[in-house]
Amino acid sequence: MKHKFFVTGTDTEVGKTWITCALLEAFNQRGYRTAGMKPVAAGSEKTAQGFRNEDALAIQAAMSLELPYDQINPVCMEPAIAPHIAIALAKKNITVSALTGYCNGLLTQGADITLIEGAGGWRVPLNSRETLADLAKQLNIAVILVVGVRLGCLNHAFLTLEAIQRDGLSCAGWVANVIDSKMPYLRQNIDTLKSAIPHPCLGEVPYLSNASFVDAVKYLSPELLVSA
Repeated sequence: MKHKFFVTGTDTEVGKTWITCALLEAFNQRGYRTAGMKPVAAGSEKTAQGFRNEDALAIQAAMSLELPYDQINPVCMEPAIAPHIAIALAKKNITVSALTGYCNGLLTQGADITLIEGAGGWRVPLNSRETLADLAKQLNIAVILVVGVRLGCLNHAFLTLEAIQRDGLSCAGWVANVIDSKMPYLRQNIDTLKSAIPHPCLGEVPYLSNASFVDAVKYLSPELLVSA
């Protein structure tokens, strides 16, 4: 059975790519064929092959299928700013319909597990009319929520989950990713999330300074995503 998920976060810089790569590696270790994608990325460096985004390259390295970079990150913008602003500055017209076509192309590659990572949080604009949430809606895909555990994460997590539900999509699971090494009452905050979120907790990843995403694998339970 093929499984596909859209990975979003409670904000930008909460570890979406870190968790996406760790989940891909976890499924790799269990014998699944995996593929990942970051349809839109803002913040890249120019190389001999063209602009390349660090997060997209990490996903390309973590997945088991060997696919060209342009299929993993079809929209790669240079400045590290809000995607819709970067797209406008480049005088491009990127629509949800176009991104859906790119994603469907990846979904035909035969992976058992496909993870499509968004940019920023749930309602990040793509253009004047559409957001990346509209991409998940168009794909009709279950969502994995990465909660960046720091002060304020409770409100961000609950509001994001409400928005996902309001958009008619299901949350397949969530990950508590600790991004503040000095988070006060860490255990109590994670327990509050667990008691309030009626979806599987896929893992609690502690603060891991200068670690590889491979180091996060042991804290995850990816089987919860496919057990149904």
